[in-house]
Amino acid sequence: MNRSSICCLAAFLFFSAAPAEALPPARTQSAGGAATPLAPAARKSVIEAMIDELNARYVFPKKVPEIAKQLPRRAAAGKYDGLTDPRIFATAVNADIEAVANDRHLRLMWSPEPFPPLPEAGIVDPVRQKVQDEFLLRKNYWIAKVEILDGDIGYLKIDGFAPPEDAGATLAAAMAFLKHADALIIDLRDNGGGDPQTVAIAMSYLVPPETLINTFRQRDKPVDDQIWSLPYVDGGRWSVDKPVFVLTSADTASGGEEMAYDIQQLKRGAVVGQKTWGGANPGDVIPLDAHFAVFVPTGMAVNPISKTNWEGAGVKPDVATQSAGALDTAQRLALGALVAKATGPRRGELETLLERANRAKGPSTPTAPE
Repeated sequence: MNRSSICCLAAFLFFSAAPAEALPPARTQSAGGAATPLAPAARKSVIEAMIDELNARYVFPKKVPEIAKQLPRRAAAGKYDGLTDPRIFATAVNADIEAVANDRHLRLMWSPEPFPPLPEAGIVDPVRQKVQDEFLLRKNYWIAKVEILDGDIGYLKIDGFAPPEDAGATLAAAMAFLKHADALIIDLRDNGGGDPQTVAIAMSYLVPPETLINTFRQRDKPVDDQIWSLPYVDGGRWSVDKPVFVLTSADTASGGEEMAYDIQQLKRGAVVGQKTWGGANPGDVIPLDAHFAVFVPTGMAVNPISKTNWEGAGVKPDVATQSAGALDTAQRLALGALVAKATGPRRGELETLLERANRAKGPSTPTAPE
């Protein structure tokens, strides 16, 4: 995996400690363990080390001078005085960073367990790799559920995008199971992100070969990294034109948002649910000392159609509804889409299912947001 393309969930996989500040809402965990009280000198050292890393790595270097001015100013004004709990200190610093940078991924993190040092380029840490492999296996490579719903509607729940060398076979098996479905619902409501190459594999089942999916602009790199749909995927493409619906929530983050955004921009399907978290720019987790680290975005996602991304704004749904009811809404939309094209006995079957689903919902119907 290209380390410059790591998103929040992938950062979790590379670092065995999972501090709350490291991850978007879908992956927030309690940072347990006793915290040694943070001295004023330690707070100052963390801020200075973080600014040094931003100067060296941040994809938006023009934002760094203002961050470098505002954080020491707030410290001098006493805003961080008395914040001896490192978790509370990190939360306060992150609020100030976001006010200046408007970047959801740029975050100070604290872990009760020491952060491992950054691996040398091209060197695989076998201990860390074993932890990652075992974790991903337990999570079934984030492929959480696959089934066929009434009306021959496929349902695929993806809670994250593990590296393609890990997730590829499981994703292919899921898509093989869904091969003959007439419509597809992809549930990203709990998806915290991951590897954009795996997002591209998932997209490759839904769009024609060699479709430009996304571009990542890297700081100090003259050539952009382009990510295209693959010419071939295991089992063959599911379909490039059957109805697709993507479920989102406020917890859909990073790579999960990318897939929803890709589907929306390519007009390949409809996004159903809530506006997403709003973090688009991948990067690296950089340790600052034993227990503090900073997630530094080193690249910027650029969609080939919108020429921008979802940073700060999130992905706005085509059909807005509470996330808890998004699956029922998408099922009704899928049935409606299938009814419109069906004939004969199949149309009657689908109309019966749609009528039943509408009765269960009541008289209201979902509408696209203004």
